[in-house]
Amino acid sequence: MTALFALATSALWGLADFGGGLLTRRTPALTVVVVSQSIATVVLGAIVVATGAWSEAGPLLWFAVAAGLVGPVAMYAFYKALALGPMGVVSPLGSLGVAVPVGVGLVLGERPGLLQFAGIAVAVVGVVLAGGPQFKGAPVQRQAVLLTLLAAFGFGAVMALIAEASTTLTGLFLALFVQRVTNVVAGATALYAAVRRGTEAPPKVSPAALPALAFVGLADVAANATYSLAAQNGPVTVAAVLASLYPVVTALAARGILGERLRGVQAAGAGLALVGTVLLATG
Repeated sequence: MTALFALATSALWGLADFGGGLLTRRTPALTVVVVSQSIATVVLGAIVVATGAWSEAGPLLWFAVAAGLVGPVAMYAFYKALALGPMGVVSPLGSLGVAVPVGVGLVLGERPGLLQFAGIAVAVVGVVLAGGPQFKGAPVQRQAVLLTLLAAFGFGAVMALIAEASTTLTGLFLALFVQRVTNVVAGATALYAAVRRGTEAPPKVSPAALPALAFVGLADVAANATYSLAAQNGPVTVAAVLASLYPVVTALAARGILGERLRGVQAAGAGLALVGTVLLATG
């Protein structure tokens, strides 16, 4: 079940990133984040009320609050890095956030078998290559590298925090709701400040874009949920690596929907990621 939930996480995150990338071509990134997360918050609120998840409130929700604060910072740093540096460098570096939950799992005493260690190594290399790293070209700004590493750490921290935020299914609904409320408050505050400074235009969203925004927000929420279930049902070290395969999904979606051709290094990375997945699942 761990492998199944973690692979579902990769699929959902990959499609959410693809949808978010398309939306940010026409709408400011901060607006996309705030609106998509607001829609997800409303849906989660309805689920919390319907399931009576409020009864699960407890100290573990502070992990959800922390994840909600870290998430928008990581996303903003990632988008800022994409604006400063080539995607072929930023995207693979961003996937290094998997080191955070894997490290947490090892510190907590998890010891994958030899076959699983091999799978982790192969899958991580595959994920980095699937991002299409650039091995030559113009120098990358130091700020872009630092922002990308900040984003990677943030993404990894969110994975680790959300895995600790609940122990039951209804508790997971409440934790995700709290995380999203925090996301929206933090993102809306940043958006308001940016508009006041004149660095961001007042948010304006076309009604035609709402279904796509809803998909991005709900896919991201569902990915957090499936990752939490994966981490609760098996080793975090395995769940985190399998969940980090989402760049492969994003690249394949771009190939299938937009007709973008995979570079040789990306195709090789996708193949290595698949091999690593098999080793992890069978180990």
